Amino acid sequence: MKAPRPRWPLLAAATAMVLLAACSVVSRAAYPYRPAGPTRPRPRASEAERPVPLPRPRASEAERPVPRPPRSASYWGVYEPGTPASYRPIQQFTALMGGAAPRIVLYFSSWGQPFEAAYALAAHDHGALTLVQIQPADVSMAGIAAGQYDGYLRSYARQVRAFAYPVIIGFAHEMNGPWYPWGFGHVRPRTWIAAWRHVVTVFRQQHADNVTWLWTVNITAPGVPSPRLWWPGSAYVTWVGIDGYYYLAVDSFQGVLSTTITDVRSFTSKPILIAETGITSRFVPVAMPGLIAGIRQRHLLGLVWFDADAGLDWRLEGHPAAVAAFRSGIARMLAPAGEPPGPG
Repeated sequence: MKAPRPRWPLLAAATAMVLLAACSVVSRAAYPYRPAGPTRPRPRASEAERPVPLPRPRASEAERPVPRPPRSASYWGVYEPGTPASYRPIQQFTALMGGAAPRIVLYFSSWGQPFEAAYALAAHDHGALTLVQIQPADVSMAGIAAGQYDGYLRSYARQVRAFAYPVIIGFAHEMNGPWYPWGFGHVRPRTWIAAWRHVVTVFRQQHADNVTWLWTVNITAPGVPSPRLWWPGSAYVTWVGIDGYYYLAVDSFQGVLSTTITDVRSFTSKPILIAETGITSRFVPVAMPGLIAGIRQRHLLGLVWFDADAGLDWRLEGHPAAVAAFRSGIARMLAPAGEPPGPG
């Protein structure tokens, strides 16, 4: 099981909650607290618990896959607690979706942990891409940029290369927010950029060419500035990820995500994935159609659903109306333009 996801500093959290109580009709985009990924090392599963991959022939250099091509409204994914120690939570979510398997599975990796190749192989066998968010907690971003951790990075890159199938990797995500030690107010943007570029460079030096680099930001809001300051340059990014959540009945694609998408589009044309999102369960039937319509209208790659309780409960389980709306929305997103969606 993953470690609990961290909270804001007490003062920031208290301030945010006061604003929420006073402005219940204001869009959630103006309330920047969001459930950030775990930064504490999780206990490693025992060998008996860990999925064991079947032996596979290694791909030759000529056969080695390249990062997946971008196709709008074609990717949907999920994060489930209990991963990557086991693939079972993803299988349970697939059953909830009526057998429709996610195309991306997200997990969070603490600094120092190896690439979870067994989990990634299970994902591949179920038709999914693995998305790893590497979280550099308790290490120096300046030190990463200076090469002090290159041994770990080279080892990780070689593991990804040996896996031989496409992998999506993010690093030090949501850096324009202040809740992570690598983020706004803790690390200067130029230092963050130097660290990101160095990580990408080390992977390329190890010929880990099967990586799609996902530069992941948080939606802009008071106290969460434009991510432009952290842009490392097109040569170091494959896709852009945007994280944003719906908290209130009034929240919409326009209010939560659209402003940040427009901002990102002002400095890059890289494909955009909604890399983390969730809607409070009772609002899913109302908000999901607009979310899917926004993805299609803005030509985004798709979405990754955060199916967990992180202080607020984003889980679909136990909410039949939310499950039905989510299934219908995904079917509509994947349907070719001009064609009705299949059964949800």
